[in-house]
Amino acid sequence: MSAVAAIKQEAGVRAGFRLSGRAVIAALLALAGFVLVGQGLYIHAKAALAQVLLERAFDDSLATGKPVKAWGWADTWPVARIEVPRLKQSAIALRGASGEALAFGPGHLDGTPEAGERGTAIYAAHRDTHFAFLKDVTPGDEIVVRRADGSVARFRIEGTRVVRWDASGLDPHAAGRNLALVTCWPFDATTRGPLRYVVEARAID
Repeated sequence: MSAVAAIKQEAGVRAGFRLSGRAVIAALLALAGFVLVGQGLYIHAKAALAQVLLERAFDDSLATGKPVKAWGWADTWPVARIEVPRLKQSAIALRGASGEALAFGPGHLDGTPEAGERGTAIYAAHRDTHFAFLKDVTPGDEIVVRRADGSVARFRIEGTRVVRWDASGLDPHAAGRNLALVTCWPFDATTRGPLRYVVEARAID
């Protein structure tokens, strides 16, 4: 083999390695994309299925007057249904706002009153699932909260604001009968940050 032919052959081998490396990188990137998409679909599917089971458990709670868990191993149970009639949106809220509870629905923060009682009832949920509709609410919208004990409280949205998670200014013992719905901000972010979006409403007498 001539020197020229050998050089050409070596160059061809190197080019093949470069192409193979690019193909591997492309395949890995595609796989990562599929994984991320799959995770996103799984989260939304889990949230939707959980709400179906929670609706059944909530209806059972209304019928029996007792807390009913949606599945046996749950450490929480449905306590309310939150509805925004204008948007035709609703979600079943769970007792407490632990990470497990928020994976399946809005959580009613411990230490805050029941909706309709004196003070500020606070519910929190994820911005990309159960409280995604909060980006579409406007002052004047009505929020209806039906509790597991059968009582119904109606609220009118007075405003929305963005706050730091540790400086919301929300007071569970505030005068009047108030409601606050809280989620992460901004809505289109892919990572969790320090900001929260707060929807504040006052009871309709």
